[in-house]
Amino acid sequence: MTEAASLNRYQLAELGALLAEPARAAMLLALMDGRARSAGELARAAGVGAATASAHLKRLLDGGLLGVHAQGRHRYYRLAGDEVAAWLEAMALPQIARPLRPASADAAMCRARTCYRHLAGALGVALCDAWLGRGWLHSSADGLQLSQLAVEALCQAGWPEPVARRLPQLSGRSCLDWTERRLHVGGSLGVALTASMLDLGWLRRAERGRALLPSADGLRRLATLGVRLD
Repeated sequence: MTEAASLNRYQLAELGALLAEPARAAMLLALMDGRARSAGELARAAGVGAATASAHLKRLLDGGLLGVHAQGRHRYYRLAGDEVAAWLEAMALPQIARPLRPASADAAMCRARTCYRHLAGALGVALCDAWLGRGWLHSSADGLQLSQLAVEALCQAGWPEPVARRLPQLSGRSCLDWTERRLHVGGSLGVALTASMLDLGWLRRAERGRALLPSADGLRRLATLGVRLD
């Protein structure tokens, strides 16, 4: 997908047309957790047959919204990148007059979820707010950067030192959260932070969907890093 600055009206209209078909929209949403899926899995998610799914996947590939990985006779599809996921999340914002607070099972997804591969929802926003407030995150020409003070705090909280020491080399970006309407950390830094929290058991993936479930230990350790859920 080309950058917004270089889009002309016909390209923008084509992107809109790609989302206007509910089956294609369902396929894209099924990939928002960052996992790659086969055509068959995406066909089931969209409720369409194999031939119809193949045609929709070709449209999404040609439109630059999907990437594909071939493994033997199998092909696995995923979103083309973090910027595509951020664009899809942002598309929901005009439809929401205020932050979403569902009382249903969706409450878990609003509390913590993946936005492609990085942490979003109330927990992601709380992390971004807390670390900006402490000066652990700061803006640079390359995007959001993590400070050495944050690295030391993460090591004290139980992160493997080699993992924590690599984080300042990564660039993050501010990603507007569609349920909270505030910022969480995206980009390669956001992906690395989320992956580490999953590896440490602070978070685990829900069996279905994009929700991330914080462990009691994870919430305690995040609290020592200034990150608290209301």
